[in-house]
Amino acid sequence: MKIKKYIATFVLFAGLLTTTSCDDLFRDSPINKLPENMIWEDPKLLDGYVLPWYRKMNNGFSVYMPTNTLLHGISREFLPWFGDQITVSKSDWYNTSYGGILQCDPKNIRIKGLSLWTTYYEQIRSINLLFENQGKIPEGTHKDRILGEAHFFRAYYYYMLLRQFGGPILLKEVYDPLKNPQKYPRASYEEMVEFITQEAILAESYLPDTYGSEDIGRATKGAAIMLRAKTYFWVAGDHFQNQEKDYLGFPDNRSEAMLISAKEAYDELMKLPYDLVQIDGDSQEQIKEGYRQIFLTKNSIESIWEVQHSDNGDYSSGFGHKLDREASSSYYGGTTAAYTPTQNHVDEYGMQEGKTYDPSNPYENRDYRFYANILYDGCVYNNHTMEIHYTKVDGKEVAGADLTPYGASESAAVTKTGYYMGKFVKEGEKINSDPTYASSQNYIIWRFAEVLLDYAEIDFKQGRTGDALEKVNRIRRRAHMHELTSITWEAIMNERRVEMAFEETTYWDFYRYNIAFDKMNGKTNPLKAMKIVKEEGKPTTYTISNINRFPSRVRYFEDRQYYYPIAWDDKKYHGVEQNPDWTEG
Repeated sequence: MKIKKYIATFVLFAGLLTTTSCDDLFRDSPINKLPENMIWEDPKLLDGYVLPWYRKMNNGFSVYMPTNTLLHGISREFLPWFGDQITVSKSDWYNTSYGGILQCDPKNIRIKGLSLWTTYYEQIRSINLLFENQGKIPEGTHKDRILGEAHFFRAYYYYMLLRQFGGPILLKEVYDPLKNPQKYPRASYEEMVEFITQEAILAESYLPDTYGSEDIGRATKGAAIMLRAKTYFWVAGDHFQNQEKDYLGFPDNRSEAMLISAKEAYDELMKLPYDLVQIDGDSQEQIKEGYRQIFLTKNSIESIWEVQHSDNGDYSSGFGHKLDREASSSYYGGTTAAYTPTQNHVDEYGMQEGKTYDPSNPYENRDYRFYANILYDGCVYNNHTMEIHYTKVDGKEVAGADLTPYGASESAAVTKTGYYMGKFVKEGEKINSDPTYASSQNYIIWRFAEVLLDYAEIDFKQGRTGDALEKVNRIRRRAHMHELTSITWEAIMNERRVEMAFEETTYWDFYRYNIAFDKMNGKTNPLKAMKIVKEEGKPTTYTISNINRFPSRVRYFEDRQYYYPIAWDDKKYHGVEQNPDWTEG
């Protein structure tokens, strides 16, 4: 059966050798009393054992924003909300874990860190247990594929730990302190890079290039190579060089060596049949629609690694999500306005060839990707001309249809930025209060455009400016934008921000470049909004201002947030050092 069907039904609980299914996969056997041999020898049970690794790797678009502080540990945020390209507009959501982390609240960060640490190690324990029993797995039960998935996910979860916590505790076998009181140190960056990349190489040796329709969405050889490349690319970042503690980075500058290794991995990846999805048509409308479809097409030729959301749109029993409902404007019945692009991001879109910016018509002749990614005042979406402006009548400003809260709820939200999101959303998707309804778009983690942008960055840093220019222009040509005649670091970064808009890479780039303090602080980089006012007989006014009156109180970042605190119980038991500037709360 298709992997996305199984992902929706399997959950792995901490410390247990059990899986559970909504469709009675285990029939009458008590799930906590299944003999181990029954799992290792049965192909269906093995699939059930493996698939929680997929389910736990990333929440995708499935966000959960409880305002109850007791539930903050199980909250699920959309990472780009912490950057500067997109934000939430519902005031209640600032009372969630998201709001606490956004304001650098130590308690919320400790809770979130513990949740992530626990989740990742649960999966690593499950993987290590499979390796201990791999000799019991008979041939002909997809054994190679399962071992490939195990190596891939062990590498992937340690990559996630390294990125969020620095050098973690490296466990290569099932750890049970009741049977073996051995204690482990924190691994260095060098040890983790070696372990993750070697695991990825092992995964590559087992995994196929592609799957048949029944297994689309499983880890492939390409995903394993991408993981290896991204690991080298990540640790080449400025922040991880010349660190005093070896679990926070390298003791010297290894950036060049890591970039060389990343380049070699990307060279291997580019031999596989990945490519940019091309866009037919030359009109602005055709280009806009073609570009949007890239993110609505599951597992395309551009896709390397995706979260497989359920096809059936069932939120209650499947792994669907509420992106369309939570992104929708009030005109369509939306009450959350949770994905509103900022003016900061709108300003990143350049102009079409030969055109200049006109502040009295700010949305004319912009980069074609602007029209695909952003819903702005006056654009047509789902047979409606967006009214994200105020009309001045007798001295009073009357809100347009997309600025007027829907229904009677006092907490119903509309955009605070003057924009709604066009990327990812499905035009015409039903918006209602049915609790079982959900959207089904996959959440793309890695795609080929990111490969080209990463490689362009490597080329530029290593002096191959012509190669960097060609890779950037390859992406621009796909978007029907004119080619650049020369390349600068700033141009590469801006292309990256535009092409990868609202994707996780724009968030993690702040950490790689060691600019998170400047970019994620309201004082140094306040989020901005557009307010449009129309009055008969007068020119339309476009006013850009800060979203919040006191932006530093809403977005606050401290250097210690480069790494979340590791679990305090593990710190104490293993006698290891905690990450800098974190104390037990």
